[in-house]
Amino acid sequence: MNLHTLSVRQAAALLETGEITSVALTGAILERIRALEPTVRAHITISEDLAFQQAEAADARRRAGQRVTPLTGIPYAVKDCISTKGVRTTCASKILANYVPRYNATVIERLEDAGAVLVGKHNMDEFGMGSSCENSAFFPTHNPWDVTRVPGGSSGGSAAAVAAEMTPFALGEDTGGSIRMPAGFCGVTGLKPTYGRVSRYGLIALASSFDTIGPLARDVADVALVMQTLAGHDPRDSTSLRAPVPDYTQAYTPDLKGLTLGVPVEYFTAGIAPSVETPIREALRVLRDLGAAVREVSLPHTRYAIPVYYLILFAEASSNLARFDGTRFGLSETGADMLAHYTRTRAAGFGAEVKRRIMLGTFALSSGYYDAYYLRAQKVRMLLRRDFEHAFAQVDALVAPVCPTPAFRLGEKIADPLTMYLSDVHVVAVNPAGVPALALPCGFTADTPPLPVGMQIIGRPLEEVTLFRIGYAYQQATSWHLARPNVKYEG
Repeated sequence: MNLHTLSVRQAAALLETGEITSVALTGAILERIRALEPTVRAHITISEDLAFQQAEAADARRRAGQRVTPLTGIPYAVKDCISTKGVRTTCASKILANYVPRYNATVIERLEDAGAVLVGKHNMDEFGMGSSCENSAFFPTHNPWDVTRVPGGSSGGSAAAVAAEMTPFALGEDTGGSIRMPAGFCGVTGLKPTYGRVSRYGLIALASSFDTIGPLARDVADVALVMQTLAGHDPRDSTSLRAPVPDYTQAYTPDLKGLTLGVPVEYFTAGIAPSVETPIREALRVLRDLGAAVREVSLPHTRYAIPVYYLILFAEASSNLARFDGTRFGLSETGADMLAHYTRTRAAGFGAEVKRRIMLGTFALSSGYYDAYYLRAQKVRMLLRRDFEHAFAQVDALVAPVCPTPAFRLGEKIADPLTMYLSDVHVVAVNPAGVPALALPCGFTADTPPLPVGMQIIGRPLEEVTLFRIGYAYQQATSWHLARPNVKYEG
């Protein structure tokens, strides 16, 4: 039995019967990581000693008859912007290259309490600023389906690791598609929850009003299982919602009768590649066959989503990243005076894309430009939110592509920031609106090797249960989520 191939649910069942141990499962995952890491390059840090300690504790917990959960003894890894006590947390930036937090994020506390086993921290675009996982200060991550292509960003390491069977599940973070785009490019399933549904305490912020932690796994049922542990109010996070958490694992039905799904006409424009549109249209046919009614809807302000999202993102990022000045933690460069110290530290510590966004955000917030840019963007943000509210008055969920193209080649867009930003056109509006969205594979292109195509299902606030119902029914009727890449280094 190849233990690294097990899903969360399969591994949990074998752990429960005693057929395998967490130590054996964790060892198999770490062996898989060692074998494929030189090719995929998904991890910044591998926490092997901690993993075996937690695995042994999980096995002892089970032997002693103590409380166990479906995640007890299950290995996982997280995007490297989520704080892990005693484990390096870098945000893929030189300025935090040696930062080791003294506390855990709430999501890590909840997974530890559930008995899950942390095996490492995943690569990402620096501070989440990118759509390809090429902006890491350390190295780019490769897409397991074709190592000459990007895995998507900014949670590219997490999606690539799940796709390459280097972990049964992972935690990513979605500021403007950063879970959904990598899930789509790598052929895995990922959830961007409702804003406030999962605590952000311990997340190193990029854009505080957009950032959302969520799970990635191989299928909807595993994502729902992990989400059950993550969701819930946290008094340490002022944006955390006080709302009851339903039993997500009871969401599944064999059909979709009674549901109406909307197709946003603005997401099927001239810019969408035929290799993406064809699988999405076929997925819509499957959803109809499952009993759902499908109709077109309009999100008329979609054309403003990119400028609104990036203006607010730049502004919030410039404010959030002001704390990294070398006086308390991270990189510290010497200077003749305090200003020189700040300047030298930030010049050496931040990469080009981070500097670009800090400067643009500072400009948007500066005297004389605040009203013209940032304030106006916030007003249009409300129009984007109302677009979704009007659509959800007519339908139960929306179905759309994750990205207008399949995964592009490494280096193809890195020198053209505007082209890179436009890759986010189908995912960014969800974050200003604060609504949940589930990305899952729905087909492959005709490339050699074939590349995954992802679709996203967008729902009303706090209705993740509806997204799980739709996604689960779709995956029961199709087999795209069962496909695995043949990881082979070619360059």
